[in-house]
Amino acid sequence: MTRLYVWSLPTRLFHTLIVILVGLVFISAEFDNLLEYHAIVGFVIASLFIFRIGWGFLDVKYSNFKDFNFNLKDLQEYIFNIFGNKKQYTGHNPASSWAIMAMIILGLVSVLSGMVVYGTQEGMGVLSFLNISMFKDMDLFEDIHELFANAFMVVIFAHIAGVLLDRFFHNSKAVESMITGYKDGNKESLELTIFQKLFGILWIGLSISLLVYLLMTPSNVLIADANKPVDYKVEHKLFHDECISCHTLYPPFLLPKKSWVKMMDNLENHFGDDASLDVEDKESIKAYLILHSAENSTKESAYKILKSIKDKDIIAMTKTLYWKRKHDDIDKKIFENKKVGKISNCKACHNNIEQGLLNDKDIKIPRG
Repeated sequence: MTRLYVWSLPTRLFHTLIVILVGLVFISAEFDNLLEYHAIVGFVIASLFIFRIGWGFLDVKYSNFKDFNFNLKDLQEYIFNIFGNKKQYTGHNPASSWAIMAMIILGLVSVLSGMVVYGTQEGMGVLSFLNISMFKDMDLFEDIHELFANAFMVVIFAHIAGVLLDRFFHNSKAVESMITGYKDGNKESLELTIFQKLFGILWIGLSISLLVYLLMTPSNVLIADANKPVDYKVEHKLFHDECISCHTLYPPFLLPKKSWVKMMDNLENHFGDDASLDVEDKESIKAYLILHSAENSTKESAYKILKSIKDKDIIAMTKTLYWKRKHDDIDKKIFENKKVGKISNCKACHNNIEQGLLNDKDIKIPRG
């Protein structure tokens, strides 16, 4: 056996970047305020997988799709002999051949479905226009995205497990070879053409540049926020002035019509205070609240609050099941922070709530 050059620099860079970015996209998915970064990393992962598809058709030895082994009998034999004597492969073995194709397909579908969720649920990104017409399907799209994303992670963990088992039982040098590019074997070493070198380096470079561009330019079309701030003082000065004088100015879409009607018809007992208004002012504000209530909004918070209230007689957003679930993981000491004071002080964390914006990316939880 001789020392062979098997994995080219573009292949190794692709592999390293995918490992790092998949780790980041997995972690960022757990934090609402990192949603924008989750989307950015997803786009770069898609760019790298598109590179890998092109790379697989450029006749790059050992990385070419036509050299992959998709024979099911060979796959079965390889898996069942993982603990014993098994055939050695210079390039991709049957298990890694199937795993790579599954990761490419599931990774791209995860990004595509994530774009749909980002548009329908958040009103953000290149598909933000879908929020107007398809917002009622946001939960379905989110479930589909999570299905593909979880399947993607399962394949990745299975691939990692296979590499570790091969290392433990057969002293495989797969990890080292993906760092150095070299393996021991009886075949020919890889040699890239000028075009293959240019294609690989340029595309990897463009993917890294895309990451930098998206991070530095949040207004770009891929992640841009289509939600516009509302100047409530201009839209309805009476509503703005009366409400903001005592508490946070809550956007009307945070409660359904029946809740606003009940609240406005009982202002003399407004959460323990007398907030009575003359009839004309009260009816004017009530009409505005009804017109812009949850039933007439396409925003995620409006849709999900409406679903969680159902037929319940609730006039406080913090009493809804949706609000409780969204804040369940927050340390209760946060609400005791002097910058917050009480659970109804939404603007302590949602800085733009009084402009009608409740974007996950804008969440800033006070510390200390």
